[in-house]
Amino acid sequence: MNRQDRISALKAAAKERILILDGSWGVMIQRRGLEEGDYRGTRFSESDYPGQMKGNNDILCLTRPDIVTDLHDAYYGAGADISETNTFSATVIAQDDYKLDPQSVWDINLEGAKLGRAAADAWTAKTPDKPRFLAGSIGPLNKMLSMSSDVNDPGARSVTFDEVYEVYRQQIRALNEGGVDLYLIETITDTLNCKAAIKAIMDLEEEGMDQLPIWISGTITDRSGRTLSGQTVEAFWNSVRHAKPFAIGFNCALGADLMRPHIAALSRVADTLVAAYPNAGLPNEMGQYDEQPEETSGSVGGWAKDGLVNILGGCCGTTPEHIAAIANAVDSIKPRDPAPPGNPPICRWTVRVSSGRPAAFEGG
Repeated sequence: MNRQDRISALKAAAKERILILDGSWGVMIQRRGLEEGDYRGTRFSESDYPGQMKGNNDILCLTRPDIVTDLHDAYYGAGADISETNTFSATVIAQDDYKLDPQSVWDINLEGAKLGRAAADAWTAKTPDKPRFLAGSIGPLNKMLSMSSDVNDPGARSVTFDEVYEVYRQQIRALNEGGVDLYLIETITDTLNCKAAIKAIMDLEEEGMDQLPIWISGTITDRSGRTLSGQTVEAFWNSVRHAKPFAIGFNCALGADLMRPHIAALSRVADTLVAAYPNAGLPNEMGQYDEQPEETSGSVGGWAKDGLVNILGGCCGTTPEHIAAIANAVDSIKPRDPAPPGNPPICRWTVRVSSGRPAAFEGG
């Protein structure tokens, strides 16, 4: 299938069944017990790239592509319809922690997409009745546009809108060139950062780049029911609905039990697919996740029975076993019918962007 055929197949599959996303990459890479040399390979010598490279999971797309392919295969084999590229932190801003140059960051995204594309195509060839899809992972930054970088100066910012826009633009171009089927802007704590990514996608498409579906996934950080930048579920949706996303949802920070009310609230107002991939519960005192596959699948299976979701997967602490259990739990359940368009927004405050900069806030 070519890209447009795959996108058509993705949209058709979403009408027929609840789609399954993969699970955590971090926990699976951690299990490999990798050493500094695995992350550096032959390309990233300590003399050229000083400091620790261990922990930079995205760079494994270049130094240990075999592991990246293995993990795609593990999740597709567990029943995932969609797997993400291993590019969660593959922006120039995030990779500055490891002093990576822009070309290396570009290569991570390009090769990460190519690895995922090859794995998805191989699984589709094995089971043509269940095609596999590849989502380009566009993760959050370690610098935020909506929040101060200095507790003593509320107006301080360590990054500009233009800078965020440019690093996302580079990442999106590479992911598109590498062959992803859709974009997944995920783990969003700052909606203005997300808007920079959305603008980059839209601008590139206006310039002639292939148009792909956009999946937007925010993060409710605690029991307050708000994102880190202070938005409620409805406000978050109304801030990004102009992008006409293929899917909208939440991931990370919470386990399924605490995430459910926020998914239910989103399901009531969103006129598109609703997606969720919670953590395997909350971490224990050692930072590990103890929730077993049957517990996670039991919770999200209930969401499916109640007609709340269209796409399910797992975030921190989830494994191929969790994904297999989730896939089994929702196998015969119909997907949610999207809410009709025209639901009145709870919050109509939006950011007007001019020349790549947030120019003003508008409301009504």
